[in-house]
Amino acid sequence: MKKLRILLTGLLFSARLFAQSVIKDDAVDNQSQRMVFQQWNQNNFYPHPGFLHTNPYYWLVWGLFDPNYHKTDLRPLSPTGPQTQRLALVAAMDNTDDRYKLQSDTLRTTALSQIASQSGLLSDADPLWLLYYRQQFSPLLNYSPATLLGPLPPKVSAALLSDGMYGWYSSELSMLKERLNGARTTNMDRGSRIMAYYRMLRDYERLSGVWAVRVSAAQMTLNMQAAQKQVTLSTTPVTTWTPGSDVQIANKVLLNAKY
Repeated sequence: MKKLRILLTGLLFSARLFAQSVIKDDAVDNQSQRMVFQQWNQNNFYPHPGFLHTNPYYWLVWGLFDPNYHKTDLRPLSPTGPQTQRLALVAAMDNTDDRYKLQSDTLRTTALSQIASQSGLLSDADPLWLLYYRQQFSPLLNYSPATLLGPLPPKVSAALLSDGMYGWYSSELSMLKERLNGARTTNMDRGSRIMAYYRMLRDYERLSGVWAVRVSAAQMTLNMQAAQKQVTLSTTPVTTWTPGSDVQIANKVLLNAKY
């Protein structure tokens, strides 16, 4: 009984060793290798047809079922394989994406430049405003009763206030300032904004000219009133005149004349 157990154990162990033996089939190895990465070599297709294609194994494996199998490269990474085509398509799509990205970046840059030139928030950064129009419009943007009436004599200021000239001028300046601030803060084309500056600067210069004329007229009126008052009060000496004064003046002119 003991010998029988030993014999059965030995048979089972030997059967297990036989079941784990390595089987090497060149046909299977070549097929698995060429389908993955290796060259599609027609000489590595086993079994070979043999002399005059008389090998029966060749006919059982290839000849009867798929005689042209070895003539077509079926590797995924072959020059015309599906994986190669997919990679080429991916590369082409990447190239197309790069072109689209470049075009999008160009459109973005153009849009940002247009927004910067049209946005009212960035109008103060305009070079023409910084170099010219800001200085020209500074009196308009910063005007006040002190800046308008402060440099004038008190009597002239009182006259302008009494006849309503100051109220009219202040109202016109307020409306013009509101127009200017609207042009600065509104989104518009840079050319339209500059033309608006130009028109408003002309209006401001015309309005300033009217104010200067009215100030000068008020000063002249006050001077005339003062002179008239002096004459009325006889505070101004009047030279005594006689009919002989004209004759004396004429003779004096004739004596001093040079021919």
